[in-house]
Amino acid sequence: MKDTLRQILILLSLLATLFVNGLANALPLNGQTTAEISDRFEVFFVPAGYVFSIWGLIYLGLMAFAIYQALPAQRSNPRLQAIGGWVVLANVANAAWIFLWHYEQFPLTLLAMLTLLLSLIAIYLKLGIGRQQVSLAERWLVHLPFRIYLGWITVATVANVTDLLKYLDWDGFGISPELWFSLVLTAVLAIVIAVNLTRRDAVFTLVILWALAGIAIKHNSVRAVVVPTWLTFALVSASMLLPSTGIGRVRLEKDV
Repeated sequence: MKDTLRQILILLSLLATLFVNGLANALPLNGQTTAEISDRFEVFFVPAGYVFSIWGLIYLGLMAFAIYQALPAQRSNPRLQAIGGWVVLANVANAAWIFLWHYEQFPLTLLAMLTLLLSLIAIYLKLGIGRQQVSLAERWLVHLPFRIYLGWITVATVANVTDLLKYLDWDGFGISPELWFSLVLTAVLAIVIAVNLTRRDAVFTLVILWALAGIAIKHNSVRAVVVPTWLTFALVSASMLLPSTGIGRVRLEKDV
């Protein structure tokens, strides 16, 4: 009964999240779209509009996961049991972020975003992505969606922080926005290197590359942004060649 409830809650929370995201731009909520609010923040760590189309892929993957985990054969899957509560929390945080963003509660949006990020990290670790041997179906329908999702939310969290600092009129301790942007890129690079040293996750890395390319394209007239962004792009790409430490690895999965 407990496992059946978990399956139902995952399905319902995802449907609620999809509904809220649909309303966000269909109405739109509070009379403004998600992108319109984002465009008000003149920060460098925001990619071109087309980059956000990745949400379609993320939600498609999450729907595939929700259907797969709801199958009777997956009711007692220990890995799915371990992540059930975290998936529901991630869905709630996603929907909450939309409401908070549209109603301009920007400090609270960061709380929702961090909750989403931490939930996805917990899911990623509990699934043993890059370390556990799983079936082909589970690799495609469970691991892959959350690899993409975590990659994107890593980028989105950094963007959320930069937007909030702009909203709060933070002066950056007198350091220029261009230099702060380079420091942010360095932090992103460090995250990707850490992931590839321990998991060698090409999917996660490709999502980061997708975002970096979008940032460079959007700000193609600002040399102080374009040069460090493409340099970071090259270094992130190279990080996929790093030897993985793979401590505790059962088997290195083939990246899809």
